Amino acid sequence: MSQGTAYDYIIIGGGSSACVVAARLVKDGKARVLMLERGPRKAHPIMHFPAGYMKFLARDTYLSMHQTKPQEQLNGRGPIVPQGKVLGGGSTVNAMVYMRGQAADYDRWNEAVTAPGADNDGAWSYRDILPYFKAQEDNDHLGGEFHGVGGPLKISNLGHTSPMTRTYVKTLQSMGIPYNPDFNGAEQFGVGFMQHTIDWQTRRRCSAVDAFLAPVMNDPRLTIETEATVTRIILENGRAVGVDYMQNGSRKTAKAGVEIILAAGAYQTPKLMMLSGIGPEGGLSRHGIRTEISLSGVGRNLQDHYECPVVATTKGSFGYYGADRGWPMIKAGLQYLLFKSGPATTTGVETCAFYDPDGNNAEPTIQMFCVPTVYLDRDVMGTDPGDGVTINSLLLRPKARGSVTLASADPFANPVVDTQIFSHPDDLRLTIAGFRFARTVLAASPMRELIDKEIFPGASVTSDEAIADHCRRTVKTGYHPVGTCKMGHDLDPDAVLTPDLKVRGVDRLRVIDASIMPNIVSGNTNAAVLGAAAKAADLILA
Repeated sequence: MSQGTAYDYIIIGGGSSACVVAARLVKDGKARVLMLERGPRKAHPIMHFPAGYMKFLARDTYLSMHQTKPQEQLNGRGPIVPQGKVLGGGSTVNAMVYMRGQAADYDRWNEAVTAPGADNDGAWSYRDILPYFKAQEDNDHLGGEFHGVGGPLKISNLGHTSPMTRTYVKTLQSMGIPYNPDFNGAEQFGVGFMQHTIDWQTRRRCSAVDAFLAPVMNDPRLTIETEATVTRIILENGRAVGVDYMQNGSRKTAKAGVEIILAAGAYQTPKLMMLSGIGPEGGLSRHGIRTEISLSGVGRNLQDHYECPVVATTKGSFGYYGADRGWPMIKAGLQYLLFKSGPATTTGVETCAFYDPDGNNAEPTIQMFCVPTVYLDRDVMGTDPGDGVTINSLLLRPKARGSVTLASADPFANPVVDTQIFSHPDDLRLTIAGFRFARTVLAASPMRELIDKEIFPGASVTSDEAIADHCRRTVKTGYHPVGTCKMGHDLDPDAVLTPDLKVRGVDRLRVIDASIMPNIVSGNTNAAVLGAAAKAADLILA
């Protein structure tokens, strides 16, 4: 085992939040920082293309695949949930959608960290976090009250959209859903085209590495170790003083003089805390781990977005089927390289609608994506891909709460992820309503002029019971796990973190990733993680 090397800060994880905070600590804090990332330093060059991520969706090259616990309410299914495992984390492998959620989401965070009757304000409201969003942005289309220009994070409209997605937007408008030019603006309700973390000049992905880490990558105060798996946080008398980690078959130790910062994600952060003796006593003793700090909330409160599809074939090619092979792929590649235009500049996730089946459109509960191809796991759908359209209805604020627990004391074993999908009846009810509405979109003009027939689940599936069975069989993750080390006020027994993100009962240990969220935001979570990390950096440097 190597002798411990001393740093000011050790950041466990190299994802979105880690990149934001590391850059601030090095630039503004003049601190010596060690970042430890489980995955590789660089992704395949194709990942820089907006369309390139689709080549790696089903591979474990840059993803950790977590087989979730079989769910009784899903007839024994346990969907696989991935997590980014590469420098930049989810921002390096995701679909690049930039979606903050609703103002009310952050106001609920603020309520969660403010004790009932307390005079103080937790300072996590939308009003508090909006300045961080604006400071990060360099937006090519939007400005004013809700957006920024000149920040490190490039945000743009897509360089290409398909006839199918444009028809989808027009169809929703014909059904009375208003066009919304800015889902991150005054309101979320409506249909429109999403913005993405793509540089509008180069038409390349703008990951957290590109935006935040790259400018300090060669600073001698920053050390980045990749392929490095942290096995435990070293505690001495209730203080976090260092970490043990494995790299290239060797066990190593590093010491931190100021703080250790956990940024390993909603699955790995609680796992590492429990491996280090921080968590629920019963769960730790079951695996022979001595309890150092008893915190019952570690691993609880797991939330994610979940989606269910309706799939139809089309009367022609209005989307992207076949664009990733043969001559169409070569043509798209040349168009991208020569002119920075064409199908390679899109993520395929171009448009969505936000609405509420119960009529509260001030706070939509469903995000409905249009994917311009037949897109679903073949083992679920049982049919070949082809020209068509897939409409996924995603539940924005599920009421069910899952958990992350240890499978063993082995630091290389994945934790047990118990999603509890559809364990709350309202979640299934709203998902069924979302599915029904997606079906009405396929039948409305002008969309219906493009549709051949519904192939999955099929027109015969009409009753609530039959649709519920379809949803149980096909529901999948939206890739947005959060909440497993939530922040909260002193009277909340499940609050793992204080409002300034310190781990309760442990000195010099903080969490800054998606696991801090008391409640999931109403949209793709990467933007929320980036904004929260910017605030976290201020808290650390205060």
